[in-house]
Amino acid sequence: MRASRLVSLLLLLQTRGRMTAQELADALEVSVRTVYRDVESLGAAGVPVYADRGPAGGYRLLEGYRTRLTGLTAPEAEALFLAGMPGPAAELGLGQVVAAAELKVLAALPDELADRSGQVRQRFHLDAPGWFRQPEPTPHLATLARAVWEDRLVEIRYRRWRAPREVTRVVAPLGVVLKAGRWYLVARCGEQLRTYRVGAVLDLVVRDESYARPADFDLAGYWQEWTARYERDVYRGQARVRMTVAALEFAQYVFPPEMSRAARAAAGEPDEHGWLETSVPIESVKHAHTELLKLGAEVEVLAPAELRERLAATAHALARLYPVQTPVGAAAPDASTGESD
Repeated sequence: MRASRLVSLLLLLQTRGRMTAQELADALEVSVRTVYRDVESLGAAGVPVYADRGPAGGYRLLEGYRTRLTGLTAPEAEALFLAGMPGPAAELGLGQVVAAAELKVLAALPDELADRSGQVRQRFHLDAPGWFRQPEPTPHLATLARAVWEDRLVEIRYRRWRAPREVTRVVAPLGVVLKAGRWYLVARCGEQLRTYRVGAVLDLVVRDESYARPADFDLAGYWQEWTARYERDVYRGQARVRMTVAALEFAQYVFPPEMSRAARAAAGEPDEHGWLETSVPIESVKHAHTELLKLGAEVEVLAPAELRERLAATAHALARLYPVQTPVGAAAPDASTGESD
């Protein structure tokens, strides 16, 4: 355990440069006193670690000192190659770069770890897109990725869902994110942070001007906050429904995750016929109409009235398309009572 921590400390100083004892302690999740002891151990082992005194001081390695990639455990080496995603890397224009980097890492690993890491790709494969979804064309993704890397302003022509459908914006691209098989651009537009679907970018021009990247911007943190807010805000209404127990179980396979989770959480006890009442969050009446039709005749909308009326109109239209045929030899129902002999 301590040997692994010493390697981590060494690599932290190598990758981040000067770090205070407190910063090292936070990164390694140990006490400052433990950091002092570990730094002494590294120095005793011949690693040129120096301490700079003063308010801006800290520990650092001798200028130019580099260690080879050593100290990886077998699980760490395997996870390193499992994390590689050649498909998305190729979309970003980095396919050959990733392949070259993996070759260099393999060359630096001991033979045993190199063999185990090379076997990972034959046993595990990451496929990001959901089922039954064709990859979205993203012809401008590689250009956007370069602009992100070079901190260059970009003028994009973008198609959005509300009017005007096509808009042109000058943005400072801060990062790209792959979510469920779709690429998104996180960019600053004016004073606001915005998220754009890369597949909806119709055209772009990379400008000569650069921009100052915010020092405190955290892409992963922003994305987590933005997705949580998006999922929370997109469902702005509620529908009260009756459905069968079987429909509630089936909903998890056909509803969006948030609708399914909410329906199960709000479900009451089923009656003697196997029907229960629950509430489901909805984006709009139109959206709910499409989603609830997936459950057929095993769901009844109680409210809102507009949604109930829309489903009733669809049911009547379907009945006209598929009228019930009276079997040959069977008596036709009485027009006044609806009964047959």
